[in-house]
Amino acid sequence: MAHLIKLPSVAADTSGGNLHQWLKKEGDSVAVGDALAEIETEKAIVEINAEHAGVLGRIVVQAGAASVPINTVIGVLLADGDDASAIDRALAENGGAAAAATATPAAAPAAAAAVQAAPSATASTPSAAAPATNTPAAIPGGRLFASPLARRLAAQWHVDLLGVSGTGPHGRIVRRDVEAARDRAPTAALAQAAGRPAARRVPHTGMRRAIARRLTESKQNVPHFYLSVDCRMDALLALRSQANHGGAVKLSVNDFIVRAAALALREVPEVNVSWHEDAIEYHAGADISVAVATDGGLVTPIVRDADVKSLSAIAGEIVELAGRAKINRLKPEEFTGGSLTVSNLGMYGISQFAAIINPPQAAILAVGAAERRPVVGDNGELTAATVMTVTLSADHRAVDGAVGARWLAAFRMLIENPVRILL
Repeated sequence: MAHLIKLPSVAADTSGGNLHQWLKKEGDSVAVGDALAEIETEKAIVEINAEHAGVLGRIVVQAGAASVPINTVIGVLLADGDDASAIDRALAENGGAAAAATATPAAAPAAAAAVQAAPSATASTPSAAAPATNTPAAIPGGRLFASPLARRLAAQWHVDLLGVSGTGPHGRIVRRDVEAARDRAPTAALAQAAGRPAARRVPHTGMRRAIARRLTESKQNVPHFYLSVDCRMDALLALRSQANHGGAVKLSVNDFIVRAAALALREVPEVNVSWHEDAIEYHAGADISVAVATDGGLVTPIVRDADVKSLSAIAGEIVELAGRAKINRLKPEEFTGGSLTVSNLGMYGISQFAAIINPPQAAILAVGAAERRPVVGDNGELTAATVMTVTLSADHRAVDGAVGARWLAAFRMLIENPVRILL
């Protein structure tokens, strides 16, 4: 029997995704576990794997489709002995809406045109034919013949589709038509006349929208409080230099910070929590999220059980996770959850900053640069030392001020006595 390929739920907070690309073509043989397609969610590109063996009989949703809801039928897999009629039967059994969406790729634009052009039950005028290419894509009754992506971009760029000529199949307005209309806008002409380039509007990606939504909710709904402390770094830098001398794995300062944060969670487990409306959840492992800057925005892959891993293992894992994060190849479980986030801007010369908590976590550590500063030594004399300022942002619903201070003291003790980080 034919099997329907549906868009799976790839993350707890995801309602759908964009169909990035198909990895199989119609007619290709498929084995159980084969990657069929790639779905672009808000934070990553995720593969859809085959649950059955067979032949890819039909691609229902084409690559590039945006905002495809979970459980949407995107393709049909034929079993041995099935013919083309099995596709229609499987789609019909799934419901009329799915069956209507099963037009072959070549016939899809024509089918869409027929639906768009159909008159309403109360209309008295006869049906109109689909508009010719390069003519305004208006349909009698006030409807426009435009792709969903073109409509979304037109709304973002304030382009009136009534004045746009469609160059797609059957006069359909597509993305390039909206882009051309945007570039012809009066603001662009005025800017060019003034001798300067026009302002450029870049549509939000799914990742940027997710970041904006989650951080806005965090800042508005989570009562943040902030604790800062200075850490002497000379002993840690000397130990790192010795460890890296001739070593196969090069350790970064951030590797020490990640493990120190995990060990501090072990010492002060009251910070290793998440707030829920009915309870506080205490996490069993010390899972440290590491903030990674990508072209699309901030991603926080997780080093699981960082308190029981060696520094070299942590270093290798961070490099591997960060590399895949930058090309949107993380799995949902690799960036979902976590105990505490480490956000390090020291490499950019930032001395101190406060970060926004990444829910459902209850704390985030903002790490500044290690700088040479004047300090008062144990003998009361002024001397120079390498100092790093860190700031803990904590959720006051789940973490009290004194608890946060104890965690920060434990973290500083580890940083300033780095041999303990190796144990």
